[in-house]
Amino acid sequence: MTVIYMEDFMRMGVDAVIEKARAVVGNGPIYVSVDVDGFDPAYAPGTGTPEAGGLTAREGLALLRGLAGLTIAGADVVEVAPEYDPTTNTSQLAAQILFEEFALMTLGQA
Repeated sequence: MTVIYMEDFMRMGVDAVIEKARAVVGNGPIYVSVDVDGFDPAYAPGTGTPEAGGLTAREGLALLRGLAGLTIAGADVVEVAPEYDPTTNTSQLAAQILFEEFALMTLGQA
């Protein structure tokens, strides 16, 4: 397992993190799991452990899109707790993430 802390993410930038992720996973099939705890509560307050200073929705979606072309065997979104989010932002973000994951799975089969 490779961990990139937020401080390192900010220093490296999205493109370098994508490059690192692609280098780590190689060419084999992968499983993509997105935990909404990793997003800043401004974008995903509906989770069990909100942590200020997380990813923006734009950064998270860019990271996912950077996996285009890889063989994705499966994917999910976890830790969504709609009852903690009267704005529905978390559910909307989770739905967009699932859409992106499904699209990536289709692209990887081409």
